Amino acid sequence: MQTSETVVAELHRMLRADQVLTDAASLDAYAHDDAEWAPYERPLAVVLAEHEDDVSAVVRLAAASDVHIVPRGAGTGLSGGANAMARSIVLSLERMTRIVEVNVAERYVVAEAGVINDTLREAVAAHGLWYPPDPASYRISTIGGNVATNAGGICCVKYGVTRDYVLGLRVVLADGDVVDLGRRTAKGVTGYDLTALMVGSEGTLGIVTRVTLQLLPIGGREERAIVGSFGALREAGVAVAEITAAGIVPAALELIDRTCVEAVDAWQSLGLPHGVDTMLLAKVDEVGAVGDALAASVARIMADAGAVGVERAADAAEIDRLFLARRLAYPALERLGPVLTEDICVPRGAVPEMLSRIQATAAAHDVVIANIAHAGDGNLHPLIIAPEGDDAAKARAKLAFDRIVDDCRELGGTVTGEHGVGLLKLPGAAEELGPRVIALHAAIKHALDPLGTLNPGKAFPA
Repeated sequence: MQTSETVVAELHRMLRADQVLTDAASLDAYAHDDAEWAPYERPLAVVLAEHEDDVSAVVRLAAASDVHIVPRGAGTGLSGGANAMARSIVLSLERMTRIVEVNVAERYVVAEAGVINDTLREAVAAHGLWYPPDPASYRISTIGGNVATNAGGICCVKYGVTRDYVLGLRVVLADGDVVDLGRRTAKGVTGYDLTALMVGSEGTLGIVTRVTLQLLPIGGREERAIVGSFGALREAGVAVAEITAAGIVPAALELIDRTCVEAVDAWQSLGLPHGVDTMLLAKVDEVGAVGDALAASVARIMADAGAVGVERAADAAEIDRLFLARRLAYPALERLGPVLTEDICVPRGAVPEMLSRIQATAAAHDVVIANIAHAGDGNLHPLIIAPEGDDAAKARAKLAFDRIVDDCRELGGTVTGEHGVGLLKLPGAAEELGPRVIALHAAIKHALDPLGTLNPGKAFPA
């Protein structure tokens, strides 16, 4: 085993000086993602890779030196998946930003892992194509990071999550070898689906350096928004369950509560309605009379569920303004204090009950819990806020976090819908998966990474 000093010296020999960061400020900045509640340690170094050859060389060095690799995109993760550990190198792919190919005829794009989601969406839109997955962090998160956690977003209720669009991957394995997985054809079942295995694996099985993504035509949609204002969180949950029961698949169905609305409006002055407990933002995008009828049905269901007001909008700018409130909810709440973010997903019919339990948990543990949700697919994001420096409140927040996870599982849900297990969800994942399935995970991990080089301790409980 090489000393830490020897490993860092070898990194400097292999790479340019500006690609290896060892100053205290940089090490601290790259030591964790946005899940600061999860544990982390200062890494030995931060490497800013610019090519998969850089990634391969650093992985080979780490494997030979008993050093861990923590892959990182933009650091926007919310579960600690990119948090550094003792004797680790944070390997950032943020400089790998080339869009290699846009194939209009076959409708796919090939992009390096460091390309920002919104940059990719704009690039393919110029060719009349659309990449649907749109996490709230789409303006700052990378495609590689989206793949690592199988990110979803506002559109996923109808159009699916990242895995649904990944055709192929270029991956650096734990021994430094580079492989191409998947295909560029519309169909293909040759061998095991190793591409799907890598999606959502949080950098524990390989490091994704390049992604081939399927695209859709940009046209053929006619958006209308329906916004319901509710006097109680549970009533909004009932509307969600009823929309689902009616067989309606909206293009988006998002929930934000009073705490979120007021925080966003105080920050950005969007002119959002105050004095209501919860807003439910729906969007349908069918064309013509079909879209009109669906919008009317959604509005009627909201009213029947107890909405105190229902508004409809077809103007693109107004729709964007309303949904911007949902996208800005998390950063707006961060301004109020440290936020512990949940990412549970329950059956859509269980949304009203889960929302009621979240409110009960907030009261029982004397914590502030704001609620945002991809409500259309049951993916709820309770945000537990603790005042800065209040250790007692932080302890209560952790208890509330665990109670919410337990309630989610009791209702037939899963402990993470799109943020990944990382470190924060390891206890809940242990309960959900069980010993036999955890053993299967461990066997796969050992087969692909026998030395435990790549992001150990993440994604599943050891």
